Amino acid sequence: MGKNYAVVVAAGRGKRMGANINKQFLSINNKPLLYYSLNTFSNSKLINGIIIVCADSEIDYCKKEIVEKYKIEKVLEVVAGGKERQDSVYNGLKAIEDCEIVLIHDGARPFVTKDIIESGIKYAKLYGACTCGVVPKDTIKIKDEKGFSAETPDRNKLFLVQTPQCFKYNLIADCHQKLSENSINVTDDTTVVEYYGHRVYLYEGSYKNIKVTTPEDLYIAEKIVEQI
Repeated sequence: MGKNYAVVVAAGRGKRMGANINKQFLSINNKPLLYYSLNTFSNSKLINGIIIVCADSEIDYCKKEIVEKYKIEKVLEVVAGGKERQDSVYNGLKAIEDCEIVLIHDGARPFVTKDIIESGIKYAKLYGACTCGVVPKDTIKIKDEKGFSAETPDRNKLFLVQTPQCFKYNLIADCHQKLSENSINVTDDTTVVEYYGHRVYLYEGSYKNIKVTTPEDLYIAEKIVEQI
């Protein structure tokens, strides 16, 4: 049976948060935001190891103040991020050996669940690539260049992509290598494999699996923690 690893990306600066520290280290209920997802991955019986990707200047802090302080036992390595998110992911992927399935997760999403992890591994084995997400609650409009509504897509056909995004390791590592060699920019890892012709299966995530980006998100995250 192949091994499953999580790459947790926490290298972003989070300018929209307006804080003087990396948003992944902000406190939610007296624990760093990054702690929550790391703890969930570490407690999963299906996860063999975790690679954290963070800013080079924050590696020691991450090791001491999160990994060691909270005894996140499955963290194998903390590696430096790159210039763009895709560079950070690629650095994380290169730190892994002997892997069948890799789950790439935003450190700013604290509320990944056991079920999301297990489903991601299952569907990645079946289809090679998958991601969790949810159907949008709001009606979404496409705006034209003059600022008017041009189209209203069917909400049931839309999908708000979350993380983890899960892949057969060889597939995503190969695609990231090509991406690096060709200097192509993408916004997420499903786009990486789609660029090279691979389909991505979409499965149900959770409306609580939020990405903490603004101070308002931090307030919502604190309320979610109170409920779990």
